[in-house]
Amino acid sequence: MKNNICIGTRGSKLALWQADFIKSRIENIFPDCDVRLKIIKTTGDRITDRPLAMVGGKGLFVKEIENALLNQEIDIAVHSMKDMPGELPEGLTIGAIPERENPFDVMIAKDDLLLENYQKGAKIGTSSLRRASQIKHIRPDVTISSIRGNLDTRINKLKSGEYDAIVLAAAGLRRLGQENEITQFLDETIMVPAVGQGALCIETRKNDPEILPVMEKLDHHDTRICVTGERAFLKRIEGSCHIPVACFARIAGKDKIKVTAIVASENGEKLIKEQIISPVTEVKNQGKALADLVLEKGGKKILESLNLK
Repeated sequence: MKNNICIGTRGSKLALWQADFIKSRIENIFPDCDVRLKIIKTTGDRITDRPLAMVGGKGLFVKEIENALLNQEIDIAVHSMKDMPGELPEGLTIGAIPERENPFDVMIAKDDLLLENYQKGAKIGTSSLRRASQIKHIRPDVTISSIRGNLDTRINKLKSGEYDAIVLAAAGLRRLGQENEITQFLDETIMVPAVGQGALCIETRKNDPEILPVMEKLDHHDTRICVTGERAFLKRIEGSCHIPVACFARIAGKDKIKVTAIVASENGEKLIKEQIISPVTEVKNQGKALADLVLEKGGKKILESLNLK
């Protein structure tokens, strides 16, 4: 294996935490390996004044890093799994998926209120169509307002009174030691997370024997199974940040997995939610089957209406 590894990463506070975490893991397992980081600015980092759905959706935070990987400027890339498109560029693969952090979304509310207790017209900050549609489905009387920026920026906007509440991923807050800001956890019975949310993706070149031993040590079996099912759903449904789709898998007893998915209209009026429980050995096929089921139950009409806009 290589005795020096260059990790490609975005330069945000959270991205650097994630890359440093993987760097430490590698150095602890392989003490003779020298690991360094290379910060790469992505399209998503450059565009901060518009919702992601308006500027290209998934891939915005990974494309430039993937190009560096293909050009052998870096040895591995560390991404948030939820930023990964369903299809990877030719020559690249998901080398490892470490153990997942809390996968759910959370609310941070100005007055520590729960979602069901917000006043009519309360202003909720999120730039995610997936989150917005599910909130509107539960609370059609609140106002959804776009918000961009890092965790600190979003929390400061909330505290300054620009919003009554904001929606964020629990994983980022926990990783950055800001879990005390959380008002309410939203599990999949309330809000289905994004595909891969809470998990990291270590992307590598295919058939790279020098990196393979490292990936084998970093991969987490149960997390890979769950994320594989979620990504099979994503690929089948061709999901992106342009459309409100979500899928979440969890281990459900011995050798079983439960996969939950939604397709929703942007305003939350229509929301198709289905669930499959299957053997873990069938998770990839079941992820595809769940996508077909959601489409058949009305998701196809929703997606067609979105594509007409």
